[in-house]
Amino acid sequence: MPMSDSTVTQREGHAEVAGPRDVTGRGGSGVLGRLRRPRRPRLWFEILLIAVSYWTYSLIRNAVPEQRAEALRNADWIWRAEHSLGIDVERSVNHAVNAVTWLIIGMNYYYATLHFVMTLGVLVWLYRWHPGRYAAARLTLFTTTGGALAGYYLFPLAPPRLMRGGHFVDTVMAHHTWGSMASGDLKHMSNQYAAMPSMHIGWSLWCGLTVFALASVPWARVLGLLYPVATLLVIVATANHFWLDAVGGVVCLSFGFGVARLWYGAVPYALPRVAWGVEAGYEASP
Repeated sequence: MPMSDSTVTQREGHAEVAGPRDVTGRGGSGVLGRLRRPRRPRLWFEILLIAVSYWTYSLIRNAVPEQRAEALRNADWIWRAEHSLGIDVERSVNHAVNAVTWLIIGMNYYYATLHFVMTLGVLVWLYRWHPGRYAAARLTLFTTTGGALAGYYLFPLAPPRLMRGGHFVDTVMAHHTWGSMASGDLKHMSNQYAAMPSMHIGWSLWCGLTVFALASVPWARVLGLLYPVATLLVIVATANHFWLDAVGGVVCLSFGFGVARLWYGAVPYALPRVAWGVEAGYEASP
């Protein structure tokens, strides 16, 4: 994907790359300043960090006690609140989309796979083409996910498909697909009552905003904005989330951006595209 801008200038045959001070005035020569200075990420470290982080996230998420009774009460409360406000659209969407077999099967597989594929894909893209922004964007993503873990513990919530008397269709069970780790034979491998907030929305919105902010190709920017919208439709149509769970995902992402802003002095997209490597004399690639 082409790059939208460049902060690299040439001086004496080497790349001169701006640091946080150039953008925010908050650089420094001390330990804290060095830690906050965007650097070129190391591939081996990033692969290890992402693998360990996702393993830890899954471990903690699934270690949260499955408070079934409380999760079902919370689901009933959200459903009643939405009904009183006239915004309880989830069941209508679930039934309408479930009637179109090819569409709901596609959505089941979308739900199961695309949030991993897209998130990793955007991370790789940032690593390759925007290394100076990579660390701040990764911090945003990781902090967003950490906030979600707190939500799973503090507000256990059953998805609509598990509600008592909700009359939702569990589309994975109905169509015999593997569209959710919390349905069918895989349900014992995942905490079924960790629906609030939706990290499908948190991660897809992070991807969409990143692509929209940094891609230079107009159609890619449009697709970036459409991706979280499509994800919202999928999580509702498959009865895996209330749409208010998506609001929780947005709140967590806002928290993630806030932490990155405090640490780096700017949102990830305002930082230099290329930053100094770990080793002195690193030359930025064109």
